Amino acid sequence: MTQSTAPQFTQRFADYSWKDIQHSPLMLYYEVTQACDLVCKHCRASAQPSAHPEELSSDEAQALIREASLFPKKPNIVFTGGDPLKRPDIFDLIAFAKECGLNVALTPSATPLATASALKRAKDAGVTALGVSLDGADAATHDAFRGWQGSFDRTMEILAAGRDLGFYLQVNTTITKRNVGQVEAMAELLNDQGIHMWSVFFLVPVGRGAFEQRIAPEEYEQVFKILWEQAQTRPYAIKTTEAPHYRRFVLEELRHLPEEKVSPRAVQLAKRLTLGVGDGKGIMFVGHTGEIYPAGFLPIQCGRFPKDSIVKTYQEHEVFRALRNPNLLGGKCGVCRYRYVCGGSRARSYAVTGDYLAPEPDCVFFSDTEVPFQPY
Repeated sequence: MTQSTAPQFTQRFADYSWKDIQHSPLMLYYEVTQACDLVCKHCRASAQPSAHPEELSSDEAQALIREASLFPKKPNIVFTGGDPLKRPDIFDLIAFAKECGLNVALTPSATPLATASALKRAKDAGVTALGVSLDGADAATHDAFRGWQGSFDRTMEILAAGRDLGFYLQVNTTITKRNVGQVEAMAELLNDQGIHMWSVFFLVPVGRGAFEQRIAPEEYEQVFKILWEQAQTRPYAIKTTEAPHYRRFVLEELRHLPEEKVSPRAVQLAKRLTLGVGDGKGIMFVGHTGEIYPAGFLPIQCGRFPKDSIVKTYQEHEVFRALRNPNLLGGKCGVCRYRYVCGGSRARSYAVTGDYLAPEPDCVFFSDTEVPFQPY
């Protein structure tokens, strides 16, 4: 096994604060291509077999990476897609990002392109973290989700190779009606995979995901309960994506427990959840042809690179600024005591209502009588 890059990646998270959110994203997702050989049921990008003819060129991609390094706080940059390994210059872009002082993560698709040698080449070029998708506790569930038989086995092979290469490993799981009953089984499956983070996505109806069934608001609470129980016992960390109300769930759980029953580990885990990162708030997404969005699941175009600066767009565009002001949220989200650490999924609100400041449609909680819980 080669030297682990996990400490290098986790340190960036530890050094990021609420004040940094206002001027620099923690995570900059760059969709280097939409080309992909998979046909996943939930795909945000509705990826295609071939690259778009107007995909950013190598020079434009390097200019984007160079500008990303000019944020007051350098973000973690995630090369995503589509399948980033379908882009011929991907290893050159990784090396250039490293030269610019950026921490680099890669999210390859579980296809024959993601060989151990390709992953080693990515590691040598500068990738410190690897994101792999797993959407079922068994091959039948995962393969149906991903659109081809053998995807589950290929994913497990990539995890094994990533483990041997010493990557910071993150597994991404999208929860839908298809797999909501497998959360505990997936947690157990991941227990011995040497991963560092399990990121549990909750479906936003965009792209091909619009045809998938998202779970009911009450089911979120059931899944949150399972995730919180698992987070306190598993060797890896657990976070949610597009379900920031998990943070509210955890804080409410701790709030109503007698002090003597709150473990030091539970307190430590809860502190990690209070930063309040979300769509346009510590997150930025640049599409394969340069479109600038607050997040990959929130398709409100706020500019287009290289015509528009990503630094200026993040710091000054009205949509980004609004997303960083929880007091502008509508309905129950705007008066909820957890609006600073949660604020609801702005992407889901937009997908369901057309208003990115509307209340989270999949949250059952309501409280308007107490001082807001603020992360600073």
